[in-house]
Amino acid sequence: MSNPRMKMVLVTPEIPFNTGAIGRTCVALNLELILIKPYGFSLDEKSVRRAGTDYWKHVELTEYDSWDGFLHHRTPARETLFFFEEHGAQTFYAPEYPDDAYLVFGCESAGLPATILNGMTDRVFNLPMLDTRVRSLNLANVATAVVYQAMRSQLMG
Repeated sequence: MSNPRMKMVLVTPEIPFNTGAIGRTCVALNLELILIKPYGFSLDEKSVRRAGTDYWKHVELTEYDSWDGFLHHRTPARETLFFFEEHGAQTFYAPEYPDDAYLVFGCESAGLPATILNGMTDRVFNLPMLDTRVRSLNLANVATAVVYQAMRSQLMG
């Protein structure tokens, strides 16, 4: 990749519709989608393609068998990693996102594993929720909100 650009990373995604919708967003914004196995579905399922509609074939998709495999092959700088969890100490509005940021999201039922977040407290961000009755937000909605905030300066000109 000659030009640095943001990447969306889904760690052990479980719901094919969310992955398909995030893939569609990646196509719209010219982002790479990185998936970390295992998945809770098969990538050839109709629901992934349906959520990504006819755009799924255009998704720049990279897969890794594990988080460690991803780290080994990509060797991302610590300051390019941004993790999103409901318990993040800072809001997703706080950081300035570099052009080569990795926006990392966990699975729908459990979020990101503690082993990934260990020692990364300052890199974990949340999306504000004003009503405590809501425990979590939909992964595809969160990923879309995050990427548009992260790319704000690029998208504004």
